[in-house]
Amino acid sequence: MIKRCLVAACTVFTFAATAQQKLAKPIPSATNYVSKVWVADQGNGTYKNPVLNADYSDPDAIRVGDDFYLVSSSFEDMPGLPILHSKDLVNWTLIGHALLRQPPFDHFAKPRHGDGVWAPAIRYHNGEFYIYYPDPDYGIYVIKAKNAAGPWTNPALVYGGSGLIDPCPLWDEDGAVYLVHGWAGSRAGIKSIISINKLNADGTKVTDEGVMVFDGHDTDPTVEGPKLYKRNGYYYIFAPAGGVSTGWQLVLRSENIYGPYERRVVMDQSKSAVNGPHQGAWVDTETGEDWFLHFQDKGPYGRVMHLQPMKWINNWPVIGTDPNHTGKGEPVLTYKKPNVGRVYPIQTPPESDEFNGISLGLQWQWMANPKSTWYTTTNLGYLRLFSYLSPDTAKNLWQAPNVLLQKMPADEFMATTKFTFKPNAKLENERAGLVVMGFSYAGLTLQSKKDGIYLTYIDCKDAEKGKPEKAETLMKLVTPTVYFRVKVTAGAKCRFSYSLDGQQYTDAGQEFQAEVGRWIGAKVGLFCTRTTQTNDSGYADFDWFRVELVK
Repeated sequence: MIKRCLVAACTVFTFAATAQQKLAKPIPSATNYVSKVWVADQGNGTYKNPVLNADYSDPDAIRVGDDFYLVSSSFEDMPGLPILHSKDLVNWTLIGHALLRQPPFDHFAKPRHGDGVWAPAIRYHNGEFYIYYPDPDYGIYVIKAKNAAGPWTNPALVYGGSGLIDPCPLWDEDGAVYLVHGWAGSRAGIKSIISINKLNADGTKVTDEGVMVFDGHDTDPTVEGPKLYKRNGYYYIFAPAGGVSTGWQLVLRSENIYGPYERRVVMDQSKSAVNGPHQGAWVDTETGEDWFLHFQDKGPYGRVMHLQPMKWINNWPVIGTDPNHTGKGEPVLTYKKPNVGRVYPIQTPPESDEFNGISLGLQWQWMANPKSTWYTTTNLGYLRLFSYLSPDTAKNLWQAPNVLLQKMPADEFMATTKFTFKPNAKLENERAGLVVMGFSYAGLTLQSKKDGIYLTYIDCKDAEKGKPEKAETLMKLVTPTVYFRVKVTAGAKCRFSYSLDGQQYTDAGQEFQAEVGRWIGAKVGLFCTRTTQTNDSGYADFDWFRVELVK
């Protein structure tokens, strides 16, 4: 049995789960949700990539006993730092979020697209889960929890400064604690270097100026996202390089934490169809297998997560398949599932929501720190979105904080919602509807006017540049209840339609090409807004939101 020190522990870690680790169990999910549009487990002992066909970008993962936990970046979207759980690395459930609101709270009260939470790291040490996450404008934070599903502590600033990104800690055998991180060129004025700092004993404060341990300018431009491990006396830095959509997976190793580090590319696209396979986490199973989780950039679908087999050869990792024994692997699209000692049920993160509970489904996120006056959930079977006045500076929905969105769950899917709109009689231009959001957006709304409620198709090209929204009025409604639908087909082509009876749907507007957001994929969801202020609000009651195969 190989002994090694992972960042998940402060001492030498073995494959045997400790009693302490066995206490770290997730909160069971209310239902075992299975997607209708993407399931990675093929039911025959194999899986297909991506194992998460949604925008869980910059993934990091650990094993604690026989449980696997994963966290990803979330940028401006709140709640942030989604926490996923798996028993077999293929079937994942969403069990919570580690960050309910992000500091500075006033700053993130309005959308800050592309800012906020960048690539995090999750670790387990002395009976606690740790997440280190960077805000490229403010510095590196840490939060802790006894249970991965929460509650998590408030963020504590570990290392303040602009341009600090992608942190990952290591508790060494001698008691020393280190933090590896990268640099954001947009803030720091330099990138493509990796630095290591010392931390205090409880991992909450940087205690030195740090040391640059790798310079990628000559061989590995845009090296970032480092993860720090120790195995067989070697320190390893796993790091992506070469850019989000085109890069490769780099591994550095040294017998000294400060180097010099040997360099090797351990996986790239090669002849596969998976572009830019890199940035992620090495995990092992209790049965002694090694695996690597990483993302692939799929444009408007975001950065989806793949699972690759991994082997150690001469103290170097080889990720993916390497039929010619070059030491550099390429990604697989299908493979035998990890051997974790037993077979677990098929599960996926939630997508549809019947709004039958007193809390929102975990798949939903706002575009800024949320306010309680934006919405309410009840046991009555609906989600009520109150209309909210956007900031004076908001020129379109891209700049509205109270847009409720979720990730696109597959290359092709259909999302339908039923809702009833009840505007405030004292207000005009309240509206509610369904939207696909990115740099450009489109959707369907019900809008109040002096003489009634109108159904409108909206689209906004270059919304992130402050361009005005265009609207096409389709009809005046007799009933305030309507069904809105969007069909998303290959290439993220979107077609909206509406129905008054839930049976016959009429297309609206033109085909819309979904676009990326700032560092994220396009998202789909709901909104309720207004343009004037009074002492009360209208609202929209959403009965359900359902994701299924395109009909």
